[in-house]
Amino acid sequence: MPLTIGVDVRDLRVAKTGTRTYLEEVCAAFKQLQTDEIHFKFLDTDIPVYAGSNRVLNLIEHARYQLWKQVGLPLKAFFSRCDIVFCTDNFVPLIHLGYKTIPVFHDAFFFESPEAYGRLWLWLYMKTAIPAARRSPYVVTPTQYAKKQISNYTKLPDSKLAVVPEGPKNLPFTDLGGDDLLDKLSLARGKYILHVGSLFKRKNVPALIHAFSKLRGLGYEDLKLILAGPIPSSSYENGIDEIRKAIEATHMDQYIIIPGYMSDDNLSLLYKNALMYVFPSINEGFGIPILEAFKNDLPVLVANNTCLPEVGGDAVVQFDPFDTNDIFQKIRQVADDEDLRSDLIKKGRARLQDFSWQNTALQLIEIFKKAV
Repeated sequence: MPLTIGVDVRDLRVAKTGTRTYLEEVCAAFKQLQTDEIHFKFLDTDIPVYAGSNRVLNLIEHARYQLWKQVGLPLKAFFSRCDIVFCTDNFVPLIHLGYKTIPVFHDAFFFESPEAYGRLWLWLYMKTAIPAARRSPYVVTPTQYAKKQISNYTKLPDSKLAVVPEGPKNLPFTDLGGDDLLDKLSLARGKYILHVGSLFKRKNVPALIHAFSKLRGLGYEDLKLILAGPIPSSSYENGIDEIRKAIEATHMDQYIIIPGYMSDDNLSLLYKNALMYVFPSINEGFGIPILEAFKNDLPVLVANNTCLPEVGGDAVVQFDPFDTNDIFQKIRQVADDEDLRSDLIKKGRARLQDFSWQNTALQLIEIFKKAV
């Protein structure tokens, strides 16, 4: 009998950031690795999913989400004769109908920043996600740092927490339309600093803006800063007000571009033509953009905290994210030193060999086999 893995793909209907990338990429890898010995069933709801901003409809959608996790998904997994139910969004079914469950805990944000989540969502997390994780033979985490934090807050045993690194998003590699996009955004090739990610408060973007302002003040007047990524809908997590205040305070409005959500094609072009990638976040569970920057031959600078040094290894320049002068000095160092940029690009290519979605999928399959 083949091992049958049920993968919850409902989140593809609503997720837009790193959680979507994880689910898309790992499903694509699973499909390539399917054999007579291991089958994958991609389980989805039959009910339309609301992804708007209406508060009442969002509350209804939260209820439907829990109904899917605790009723719809278990039934579909049962009738699909699944041996494992794998969920990449923290929540797995509490009920086990002949299968075992394995969730992915990408980070410990629920515990570290509870103010960013509604009371109902936190209550449901504590009453369903954590008990279900305790019932699961394994809980997947992306880094040793995430594992440490999750273990600390949940008290799950280390033996249950399995570290499985992620990979870079598979962006299209074409330069067609590059000039048009750069012209539209008033950018020149190799003349801008790139940051990619949803504009959450924890991304610490205002610190990057103040460091960039110092850089321009010292004569780097041909450089611009682009902050590519969607604006979060949650008022608790949304950092756009602080970002706009920082731009106003530094008078950088002509030199900082915030284009919002970018298609994969346009995101690829932005990576391909940047001078460097800077990641000043103060809390991450993994940091996929680091790998995307490596893949596009960009020098990478990261904050010296949480998981970012673990992912970047010796292929990144680190800085103190709470010290705008240190951020400025490190950016200046990379901007001035062509040999350093070349060395970082070379090390980034080598570092990238340790990360791929195929490796992620293979490691997950080994965990599934151990679980049964």
